[in-house]
Amino acid sequence: MKHVINKRIDFILIIPVILLIITGFVAIYIATIHDYPDNIVQVMLQQVAWVVIGLGIAFAVMLFSTEFLWKVSPFLYVLGLILMILPLFFYSPAIVESTGSKNWITIGNTTLFQPSEFMKISYILLLSEVALWFHGRYPEQSVRNDLKMLASFLLVTLPILILLGLQKDIGTAMVFLAIFIGMSFLSGVSWKIVLTVFLVSVVSFLTFIAVFLWEPGREFLYHMGMDTYQINRISAWLKPFDFASSIAYQQTQSMLSIGSGGIFGKGFSVLELAVPVRESDMIFTVIAENFGFIGSVVTLSLYLLLIYRMILITLESNNQFYTYISTGFIMMILFHIFENIGAAIGILPLTGIPLPFISQGGSSLISNLIGVGLVLSMAYQNHMQRETEKNA
Repeated sequence: MKHVINKRIDFILIIPVILLIITGFVAIYIATIHDYPDNIVQVMLQQVAWVVIGLGIAFAVMLFSTEFLWKVSPFLYVLGLILMILPLFFYSPAIVESTGSKNWITIGNTTLFQPSEFMKISYILLLSEVALWFHGRYPEQSVRNDLKMLASFLLVTLPILILLGLQKDIGTAMVFLAIFIGMSFLSGVSWKIVLTVFLVSVVSFLTFIAVFLWEPGREFLYHMGMDTYQINRISAWLKPFDFASSIAYQQTQSMLSIGSGGIFGKGFSVLELAVPVRESDMIFTVIAENFGFIGSVVTLSLYLLLIYRMILITLESNNQFYTYISTGFIMMILFHIFENIGAAIGILPLTGIPLPFISQGGSSLISNLIGVGLVLSMAYQNHMQRETEKNA
């Protein structure tokens, strides 16, 4: 039995994940030993515990059948919504003051987890189910049916976006929108709708930037409900070195830290610049400063290998449910990488998005490993199907 299971496990997918986790251990150790030396043992033991829990859940998920995932998806979605309500009532004022968001469940002095991280997986599962249900009911391709399908997607998405709006967690909301866009494309949405949405998005973005750059415009946005911390983050992104000693300190220090690493880096555990929260959101600065351009490229190559392998597994499958799930997870990982590193090097605003498998933190790490478990389940089912065809 053990031999059969080993044959069905896609180790090529697991290898880059393990190497990224090891990279995370090294980077977290370096960041913590410099910034919080008294907490080094606690931080590293916690990270080990989260990895063990995440890998255990991923292995269990790998063995799930399509039928079980289909049945459990609606329940996981409802549970996710209930959990996302809790941070609105159980939160840490200190975390809210530092991040501007109520997105972590905190009871007493203990911060437990971030429900929106697990909601990403539940959302992908239910959206996949809705897509298949819709195509089964409306098999004909037309603009009208495409609009109906997008409306059904929005019914699943809007409750999550509303809760994230109440939590003031715009960064995580962008992740859900990235998943939404990727799965909409996979569903074969008409190019007319895609082009219209793209043009409207570009015009809206440019209009927003124009309004934001106008000083009375920022006042208008503030009175329309935009939080001060959000205004500060966008200001820091647009003109970082104008605010290098205040609101843009984190981003400018990040950019300087990455640049100071040069080609080969400064060497193991050498951090000469202070970067706030570099054990988590700014973990890429540790890699770049210590191991330079070469270390950064190796890290990105591991992500590329992971994405490439997931795409191959997806293409090998004839199970549409798994295809949607895999696409949603790939979009989620890609957006996390793009946003986290983009913010670290200054081309995107800071949103507090962690770097997958590397940043310190349990919620994101376990959620990502569950996603890997789902793709492993897809590969497992692919192997089972090939074995059935071979023995037929």
